[in-house]
Amino acid sequence: MNICAKLRAGVVTESAEQTRALAAELAAALPPDTVLALHGDLGVGKTTFVQGLAQGLGVTAQVTSPTFAIYAVYAGQRMKLIHLDAYRLEHGRQLDDLLLEEFLTSPWCLAVEWPEKTGTWLPAEAWHVTLAIVDGDRHRVCLQ
Repeated sequence: MNICAKLRAGVVTESAEQTRALAAELAAALPPDTVLALHGDLGVGKTTFVQGLAQGLGVTAQVTSPTFAIYAVYAGQRMKLIHLDAYRLEHGRQLDDLLLEEFLTSPWCLAVEWPEKTGTWLPAEAWHVTLAIVDGDRHRVCLQ
C-alpha cells in the first residue's frame, strides 16, 4: 500500500519519531508545488509533522514553529519547504501582505498550520491532513 492510501485509511503513531518518519515518507511521494493544509488542535503534532516533511525533502536546517514569524522558508534537496503558521492571523487577507508568492518558485511544498485561519486563500487542490491525539501519546494522522 502506498503512503497516500495508508494515510487515507488513517495511521496511528506511537511517538514523535514515528510521526516524523510518516511525514518523511509522504514527502518522498509529494508532487512538486503541493499545498498541505495541516488540521488539528494545539499541541497535536503539526510542527512535528512538518519536521518530518523537511527531513523527507532533504532540509538540513532545524525546523521550529514559525508562530511569531508567521512563516519560514527552508531549502531542501528535492524542493523548497515553506512552513506557514496561520495561528496569529485574524483574517485570510493578511496573507497577501506576506508576499509568499515570492517564495513559490517551483518545485516547492507549502505546509500550512491552522489553515482554517486563511479564509479562501488556500487553493482548491490543497491536500488536507488531520492530526489528532487518540490515546495519551498516540496520534492519528489522516489524509482527506
